Formats: sequence, C-alpha cells, structure tokens
Amino acid sequence: MAINKPEMVLIDVDGTLVDSVPDLAFCIDEMMKQLDRDPRGEASVRDWVGNGVERLVRRALTGQLDGDPDEVDFSRAYPIFLDLYADNTSKRSMLYPGVREGLDYLKATGYALGCVTNKAEQFTLPLLKDLGIYDDFSIVVSGDTLAHKKPHPEPLLHAAEFFKVGPARALMVGDSISDVKAARAAGFQIACVPYGYNHGEDIRTAEPDVVIATLADLRTELEKVA
Repeated sequence: MAINKPEMVLIDVDGTLVDSVPDLAFCIDEMMKQLDRDPRGEASVRDWVGNGVERLVRRALTGQLDGDPDEVDFSRAYPIFLDLYADNTSKRSMLYPGVREGLDYLKATGYALGCVTNKAEQFTLPLLKDLGIYDDFSIVVSGDTLAHKKPHPEPLLHAAEFFKVGPARALMVGDSISDVKAARAAGFQIACVPYGYNHGEDIRTAEPDVVIATLADLRTELEKVA
C-alpha cells in the first residue's frame, strides 16, 4: 500500500510521538497502593492505554480492557490518579527514536503540522513542552478540546479546517485502531507506527495505508510521491 502526497500531517501523541507509559504506570501503581490494592505493573498498563486517562483508570480498577468498575470506586480513584499524573506527566516519558528527525524533516519541507491526541489538554501541553516538541505544531487538538475525540472524525476535521486543507490532502500518523478509524471516518490517509499502544494487537490488522518503522521513515514514503 502507499499514500498520496499530503499538504497537512497530523500526529498522535501517546504511542506515536511519546512513550508515556512509564509515567502512566507509575501513577496507576501509586493510585492502587493508595487504595490498598495491588499495583498493576507497566506491562498491563501498556495494553490498557490509548483511550484517555479516565478509561485507563477504569481498566486498572477492573484489571480488564472492557467493563466498568463500581462508580464509588472510580469516583475515589480518579482524583487520586489526576493528582499523581499532574506531578508526573513527563518525568519518565520520552520521545520515541526517529521522532525528532521526522519532525525536523516535515517542518523543513513545509508540511502543515498538527497534533491530535485523546490526552486531556492539562496533560498534553506540559508533556509536549517538557519534551521540546510543542513548538513544532501549529495546532494541538487534545481529548477535551472538542465535543468528540478519536475515533470520532471531529478532531481531525477540526484541524483540517484550521489549515484550510481538504481531507483528501491530509495524512494522520498514529499507532492504534482508534487512529485508523478516525482517519477513515474523516477521509484522511493514515500511516501507522508498529511500536505503540494498540491493546496488544498488531496495527497491521487494522489495514492502515502504510506502516512506518519510525516517524523518520515517513520521509521515505513521502519522497516516493514528491
């Protein structure tokens, strides 16, 4: 499969630009300890992330990808997690290999660049700033910016309208089925990285237009159609 040359590139955060699991897992485990429960561990958290921190907390409480905890338990746990994550948004998180090179290439070649994530703005902006990539994006659409978040197409279409770019000339870069679904619903092309958070499933099964080993490898795909 291949992509056509886009005018705009939107990029997901968690699992695509940033490995945020070390911080998320720390906060989940500390939350569980405060609730007098056993910690879940980084491996479990890595399978649960990708749909926002509220869903992550619910999964941690149940120990399952699907299903909901007792609402009393959740109402007690969620504020604990939010306080922890506010203090641990970027202490252990890091950019994936190839991200800086990929962003430098996209900027140097004039692509309109935006960031679209399901992470809440209060966590997204500090994370991007702390890791030195906030200024690379002309727009950041967080999980609570609009009425809907991915896999709904609204965040992608909102960014396209901001740049005045039609969906057919737009590319989403992500790591999960949520990114693929959002891109398809918006009429975008979709490129995926294989190393991110897709609940333990190979992203190739979601049939993105192209799979790239790192963000830096997007250059090869784009130069094929330059």
